[in-house]
Parts: sequence; C-alpha cells; structure tokens
Amino acid sequence: MPAFRTRHLCSVAAALVLTVTAPATAATAASNASLREVLFVGNNWDGTADVIKSSGDFAKVGRINVIPDKDQRMAEINADPIKWIYFMAIRNSVGEGHDQFVDDMYATPDGKSVVVSRPSFADIVSLDLATGRVNWRFPVSGYRADHMAVSPDGTRVAVSASTSNTVHVLDINTGAQLGSFGTGDKPHENIFTKDGKYIWNMAIGDVNTDLDDPFWDWTKGDRHITVVDATTYKQVKVIDMRARLDAIGLKDFSDAVRPAVFSPDESKLYFQVSFFNGFLEYDIATDRITRVKTLPKNPATSEDRTTWVNDSRHHGISMNPDGTKLCVAGTMDDYATVVDRATLQEGPLVGASKPYWATISGDGKDCIVSESGADQVTAIDFATGEKLVSVPVGDHPQRVRLGHVPAGWTGPSAG
Repeated sequence: MPAFRTRHLCSVAAALVLTVTAPATAATAASNASLREVLFVGNNWDGTADVIKSSGDFAKVGRINVIPDKDQRMAEINADPIKWIYFMAIRNSVGEGHDQFVDDMYATPDGKSVVVSRPSFADIVSLDLATGRVNWRFPVSGYRADHMAVSPDGTRVAVSASTSNTVHVLDINTGAQLGSFGTGDKPHENIFTKDGKYIWNMAIGDVNTDLDDPFWDWTKGDRHITVVDATTYKQVKVIDMRARLDAIGLKDFSDAVRPAVFSPDESKLYFQVSFFNGFLEYDIATDRITRVKTLPKNPATSEDRTTWVNDSRHHGISMNPDGTKLCVAGTMDDYATVVDRATLQEGPLVGASKPYWATISGDGKDCIVSESGADQVTAIDFATGEKLVSVPVGDHPQRVRLGHVPAGWTGPSAG
C-alpha cells in the first residue's frame, strides 16, 4: 500500500481545520423566529427520521418517511442485475441483514427541506418537510451513498460514494453537482472547514471482510485523509496515518480514521480508528499524533474482531463547544463516556446498547448518543458525565444532526 507523506503543513494548518460546533446552517436559521431548532435522528433500517427537541427533555416533535419513492427505487433495482447484486450485498454485509435506508441527513437553512443519503438506494434525496415528497434526487456514482457534510453557509452538501471512491458536492437546493473529487478506498466521513474553504474526507477501506487480524491490515485498502479546496475540488494534501502511527510504535493499529472532531482552537484533531477502544489526538501544525487514550473494555465484549460491526470498536465522538470535554460512543463495548480533554480521564461509563454516533445538543450542554441496539437516543450531561434521559426512536438510529423545521411542524401533511 503506498505511503503518503506531506510536507510544509504549517503554512496551511490554520486554514485546513473544521469546527466542532453545530453546523452554520443551524446558526443561520436560528435568527428566524418562524423556525424551531431540532435534532434529526436517522433510523437506518426503518427508512424514517425522527425529529426531536434539540435540548431539554428531547421530546418527539414529528417523523418523516425518507423513502416515499421506495416502490420506484425497488423496481429499478430489480430490473438491473448489477444493482440488485449490490443492493443484496449491502443488506448482507454492512447492513447486518437489513437494508440501509438512511445514513445521514441535514436540513436546509430555511427549514423547508431535509437532504438524506440513502446507502441501499445509492442516492441523495431532498424531501419537502411540509409534504414529505421528493424535491430532487441525485444518484451517486457507484452503488452506495454514505456520510455527508454541509458547508457552513448551508448551500452545499458533500456525500461519499463509497464504492466509487468519490465525493460529490451538490447544490443543496437544486441537487445540481457543483464538483467531485477522488478519495482513498471507501470514503466515509466528510467535514467542511470552519471557513468553508476546504473539505476533509476520511477513507476507511474495506470494513466488511474477516481479515481483521493486524497481520492482514494491508488488505483493507488505501486509507487516508484527503483534503481538497472546496471551490476547485482540487486536492490540497493527503494525510496517511500509517506513518504517524508507526512513528509512535503503534504498528498494529489500523490507520482507518473513523469519526473525528477538531478542537475549538482548530489545532488538534481527535479521531477513532478501526478496532481500537479509544481515540487519538493529532496535532495539525506538527503533523504528529500527540496523545493516545485507551478506554475501558467491556468484559462481555468478544475479543474476536470479526464479530465487531464493520470493524468498529468505538464509533462516534463529539466535543462540547468550549472544548473541555469529549464524548465517546463505545459501540461494541455498550457504553458512552465523557472524557476530560486536558487530562484524558474518562467519567462514568454510561450503559448504552451499540451506541453508533455522538453529537451535541442545541444548547451545547449535553452529548447525544444514538443507541442503535435499543432504538433510542440518550442525552449525557457534559458537566457530570451522567445520563439525563433516553428517548425512543425508530429501528437502528445512527446519524443525529442539528437542524430546523418550521415552528409548529409535527410532520409532513402527505407522504
């Protein structure tokens, strides 16, 4: 596997960073009294998104069907043998025997629509929040859509096309493609920088094979971070964590960067990697991994790596707005915990069933974790690390994103 080495990082380090706070789409819309801030919870196996309050008791506001065109999409898949093969492969591998109908979602700044990536349908759709109908649809290249990101001004959405090693960038209002760029194998997380000038993409490689012993790590593919100019979509730099891990003696660690979050001063990246129960701290200016935090293992968790879903041990990390606390979803270890950023000391281990994502509440006081194994989302107090409340949602919640809906909205009038 080729090694990528980057020079002259310091000159661009300040620019090539991303924010840990809520997307600017939410901040922009917050000034409009006709809108209400909410959390969108994508229920991957259900094909729905629950909408709940963004803070407080996190009570349910409404629900939207994200596959109103299911019959049409299934007819197309059943008529095309190649599409059918990929559809079934998704179901029987990364889908754990289920279809993946919603991976990620973002509301538009005006609160009129929500844009959804749908892995099993290999597309992105914009849905009208008033009617539930499809505004536009964009089929991605290849056969599976994955994680997304929205630009700080809320006008562009980037989505990973995981089987074609491509990220598409679209106009969020029209679905027109503005550009695209190549990545490593199986692009996953996308994040715009705070100033909207750059996009970071993390490629995670093949996570659905059973060659999970460190000896076979090289078979997982070309995994690296790709940073591109968000105007030209030209590559600015590539960061391969393999060399950085090897430099500190972590030769048995995977270099597949999973969820990641930057510090408020935009100098550090905290990220998870496949198979590791913990996270790492990366200093952008010096291009070094500076700290490694190993979190507790659950004694009940099998040590057989092939039993860990999509090579995850821990999958989901967020940070409170002032940058003093991290929140980590210990996916295969069935807990979530708040970690002090200065000392890296974890707080109470809050029991959670296959927590799959971590984000922050609208007021920034709580960590919100999706419990995909219990069909609920759970709020944890950043200040105390203690559980506050759990709210039931649909089947297999994964991504949770802040957004806005019209004031008084309780769901579409038609589906």
